[in-house]
Amino acid sequence: MIIRSATFIKSSPTLKECPAPTKPEFGFIGRSNVGKSSLINMLTGWSKLAKTSVQPGKTRTINHFSINDSWYLVDLPGYGYAKVPVMLREKWVKATRNYILKRENLVCLFVLLDSRHKPQRSDLEFMEFLGSHQIALARVFTKSDKLTRTVLEKSIIQYNSEMLEKWESLPVSFISSAVNGTGRDEILNYIEESINNFSNGT
Repeated sequence: MIIRSATFIKSSPTLKECPAPTKPEFGFIGRSNVGKSSLINMLTGWSKLAKTSVQPGKTRTINHFSINDSWYLVDLPGYGYAKVPVMLREKWVKATRNYILKRENLVCLFVLLDSRHKPQRSDLEFMEFLGSHQIALARVFTKSDKLTRTVLEKSIIQYNSEMLEKWESLPVSFISSAVNGTGRDEILNYIEESINNFSNGT
């Protein structure tokens, strides 16, 4: 897939304020500071499309970006640690949960996992939640440039081992790096294929 245009549409505090569900959507979510905004910018080729920050919890709304005027890329609030009041964090969780469970044009949710860390309970539980509600998901192991190939493979094997204790099969997975562009073509090709299947009703 070639990205010809990437345009910010709007930030929505709740599901009902999101754009009309007229295009296929692909959500991106992960624990705070997993490198979500950097990945989105890398995928689209627009370095400042999504706001990056060293401060966890920067994304606080459901952010829609129109890609090639044909599908939406959706930047969702991160889960896990963030220096914000509990009530505000709970508001994000509710809005995100409603979006994930009720957005009929959500084709796939990309769950970002920091490849430098061992499997985190919050990540595993979140993916179990998605699986239990039959939400299509794909794993994206971020920051792969920070590890050697051997260490990266061990990290992914550890994740697979943990998940296979409860999962019959593993979700589609990608290895990425916002620094050197690893995974860009693979993820975009997967999105393109998924759009075709969605449009054909398969």
